[in-house]
Amino acid sequence: MDLTKVTEFVKKQLQDEKTGHDFYHGQRVAHLASKMYLQDNPDAHTDSRVVAIIQAAGYLHDTIDEKICANPDQVLADIKELLPQVGFTSLETKDILFTMQHMSFSANIEHHYQLPVSGEYVQDADRIESLGAIGIARAFTYGGAHGNVIYDPKIKPQKLVSHDQYREHTETTINHFYEKLFHLADLMNTASGKKEAQKRTEFMRNYVTEFMAEWNV
Repeated sequence: MDLTKVTEFVKKQLQDEKTGHDFYHGQRVAHLASKMYLQDNPDAHTDSRVVAIIQAAGYLHDTIDEKICANPDQVLADIKELLPQVGFTSLETKDILFTMQHMSFSANIEHHYQLPVSGEYVQDADRIESLGAIGIARAFTYGGAHGNVIYDPKIKPQKLVSHDQYREHTETTINHFYEKLFHLADLMNTASGKKEAQKRTEFMRNYVTEFMAEWNV
């Protein structure tokens, strides 16, 4: 399936994005999610429809993110019109839209949504993007864009219990590692996702350990 219309739509929607949720993030999520799906399901290489669903959701997922989208409802309506034009059936379109609307970390703090299999791979890939070297870069980019300090020992990490608290509480970028990022590996859905998340989390923990050692010199 040709996803050119999808990628062009994402490029237009995220052309001014500078917090780590840009087109290239969506592209990496799409590629990683489909790669992991094929790793876990080696007999599915001919199932191009599932791969297309995964890639479309991966590319599109942040176009309706409340953090960066001024009018998610309008963008969602545009996507509902776009997907059938690309060639997705009504059921495939429903799966893609459900994944996009229910995959975020904040949406699952108070209630865990069961995603379709395709959505589980997209969710894992998106969370893996918050880990490792890429994850560190994105964390500091996002924190800087929102005026968060790098670290303040007087501001302690909090246990996240609700969507509103997650969005509104005072945080530092280093606290974000303790509050969210170090927990993501335990939330993975898929075999390949769990393996990659553990590797990247170890890298990230080593980084934060070094950061704290340098801070406390």
